[in-house]
Amino acid sequence: MSIEKIVEQALQDGYLTPSMEAEVGRICNTASELSIEEYMALDRLMGALLTGEVVVLPRKQFINVMEELVLSEAIARVAEIEATTEVTLDVGDIAAYALNRLPPLYATTEEGAHYQRAKAKEELQNMISQKVQEAIARSLDRPETENPTVFGKSPDVLSQVNTALQELAHKFDPDQSS
Repeated sequence: MSIEKIVEQALQDGYLTPSMEAEVGRICNTASELSIEEYMALDRLMGALLTGEVVVLPRKQFINVMEELVLSEAIARVAEIEATTEVTLDVGDIAAYALNRLPPLYATTEEGAHYQRAKAKEELQNMISQKVQEAIARSLDRPETENPTVFGKSPDVLSQVNTALQELAHKFDPDQSS
């Protein structure tokens, strides 16, 4: 959507949504130069914002209480393991694995977050612990590599791929096909 259309919509509706604001920002940041029309539209928007003709809708803040609970559990379990072994675990990987297998618990107020925390501790704490343990087990089962990649960078793998490509190339070359 163009700046002019966004401003026109904001003037018509009386408000500028967070997505409209983000789109104007994206256009301004990516354009090497704005046109006269775009500057005029931005000037109209600024005037409307200053007079209150257009108001900016606030971004709604959400809290995912499950993230807090999983991170707390993951940090505690990882600390226990790292204190007694030479193993180093990635808390972010463990939390992400567990979070992908647990329900989100969103709240928009601190009171709602408090309610969600209490509910989760009562009803979901065993599941949270179980998913974090699964994540740790998977992480411990993974072989350690310095720079993990899909194929690795060993000369042997590259050599094998190169040989296979050379052997198959004649099938794809129209001048050499039979």
